Amino acid sequence: MEEKKIATRQSYGEALVELGKQNPNVVVLDADLAGATKTELFAKQFPDRFLDIGIAEQDLMATSAGLATCGKIPFASTFAVFAAGRAYDQIRNSICYPELNVKIVATHAGITVGEDGATHQMLEDLSLMRTLPNMTVMCTSDDTETKWAIQEIANMQGPVYLRLARMATPILYEKGEEFTIGKAKQIGTGKDGTVFATGVMVAEAVKAQKLLKEEGIDIRVVDVHTIKPIDEETIITCAKETKKLISIEDHNIIGGLGSAIAEVLTEKYPTKLIRMGVPDTFGKSGTAEKLMQYFHLTAEDIVKKIKEK
Repeated sequence: MEEKKIATRQSYGEALVELGKQNPNVVVLDADLAGATKTELFAKQFPDRFLDIGIAEQDLMATSAGLATCGKIPFASTFAVFAAGRAYDQIRNSICYPELNVKIVATHAGITVGEDGATHQMLEDLSLMRTLPNMTVMCTSDDTETKWAIQEIANMQGPVYLRLARMATPILYEKGEEFTIGKAKQIGTGKDGTVFATGVMVAEAVKAQKLLKEEGIDIRVVDVHTIKPIDEETIITCAKETKKLISIEDHNIIGGLGSAIAEVLTEKYPTKLIRMGVPDTFGKSGTAEKLMQYFHLTAEDIVKKIKEK
């Protein structure tokens, strides 16, 4: 039976509609990309609570900040390269500095954007966002987790950056699965290794886990859906309990998930961490699948790293 896949950006659009029914203070803003970010689903249901700011991402963030001061809960969306990159100053000074209740949901992140190429493949956003004071940084892996995240961040106070993908990914969790912001989700209890993964890489890590199981190698996968605050307790526990530690992300090897984990290990439990990601370079044009192979970010690549001496 073919596994069901859905893009987390689609999950986001569907979750917004449900959230809009529950909370009249939720407003959604987009920057001329509602069809791609899937905020169009909310716009159709609640046209009076949707604003298309146009190709003006800095205005998108500033307007969201203004709405937050009026008691609204703004969800601001565009592609990650425009959200975290073009509007960084507004996020820093107009949202994070005054600690306003703005939810930035950035889609089309990482090399898995595919054919749009290096200019649109945002590989630095986790690094940029997690260094901002007051910012919660998240990156969800599947439909279930994304829909949970949208509900959860709407109920918490303060700025949030949620990173979503363009490509469809397998559904990993059952409906009703419990998650907690700041607490990673562990899949399996294997002692031979731990693979810390985030976003689209979680499905690859789970696939690698199954492949390794066939060879008698038992690893655990840790879905780090919250990059900041990072789950120090789980990281240290895995370092103590497993033989090898690997992190994998669809992001520059510098400043993202691997760096966040390495910071914890350096201070709390010095241990070697193998970081898998994009090796401090820009992306390339190609299909998501081809690029994952090119940058060695597939389940098979994880298997090789686990088996290396």
